[in-house]
Amino acid sequence: MNLLGKSFLKLLDFTPEEIEYLIDFAAKLKAEKKSGTKRKLCEGKNIALIFEKTSTRTRCSFEVAAYDLGMNVTYLDPTGSQMGKKESIADTARVLGGIYDAIEYRGFSQETVEALAKYSGVPVYNGLTDEFHPTQILADFLTIKEQFGYLKGINFVYMGDARFNMGNSLMVGCAKMGLNFTACAPEKYFPDKALIDKCQEIAKETGATLKFETDPKKAVENADVIYTDVWVSMGEPTDVWKERIDELLPYQVNDTLMSYAKNTTVFMHCLPAFHNLETTVGKEVGEKYGLDALEVTDSVFESEKSIVFKEAENRMHTIKAVIAATLA
Repeated sequence: MNLLGKSFLKLLDFTPEEIEYLIDFAAKLKAEKKSGTKRKLCEGKNIALIFEKTSTRTRCSFEVAAYDLGMNVTYLDPTGSQMGKKESIADTARVLGGIYDAIEYRGFSQETVEALAKYSGVPVYNGLTDEFHPTQILADFLTIKEQFGYLKGINFVYMGDARFNMGNSLMVGCAKMGLNFTACAPEKYFPDKALIDKCQEIAKETGATLKFETDPKKAVENADVIYTDVWVSMGEPTDVWKERIDELLPYQVNDTLMSYAKNTTVFMHCLPAFHNLETTVGKEVGEKYGLDALEVTDSVFESEKSIVFKEAENRMHTIKAVIAATLA
């Protein structure tokens, strides 16, 4: 599989075979790391990490993956460059492309990461935009494959707001890899119709099914995986919390919802999660609305069915696979 020089911007750009290769390559790199085997496949290369939105998992995963591969890393926070302020994205891309071997971007606009890839001349990796989060889906699918031994035919249910990067990317990933995807939420929270139509066409080729359900009990009856994410995304105003809570609380992943599913069903979340009041935001929202958890309860999050921290670790292994596959 030759992915040398290719950017990783969204899963729609990749074939099922290429996605499967990256997942399997990640599993191999993970096994090597666990055994103490070190392969600096990108030794001496340099990567710039541009973060307009802050992150724990994405930053740490890219940095450790790059270090493991023998690379040098420059981290640029929201104040660390003039991109989009005093310098155009195209100009910044060409400057960085002349200095670095690869660029990672995490921020707001998908157009920005696409422009970086267009003008830089080096592989560019999407660490998250408002529209897509492809590196997260690779980690999710590696985790599911480790749990069940396969991907095709897995019944995957996404609970909550499916209109943005996670709902979009999981739907695309499931369509590409033959998982049966269900988005469960009020209808206004379903993904964009144009993207649904595109994924339905892909699903015809892979055997995946896409469903959109408003009844939580019905949605999870045959679920292998129940997945959720925060109800208010980074960059959204805080005044949307009341509306989201009013409309999405019936879709909270709690013990009652999990009881409707199978004994083998697992819980996943891309993190961070508001499962208790031990965060500043969680405490503020909890006190204001009288809740001790939001999208998932602590009892589910901390249960044996929860595989969220395996999923979080796999961010690093799958990101390492993407970097090595496109640079080594």
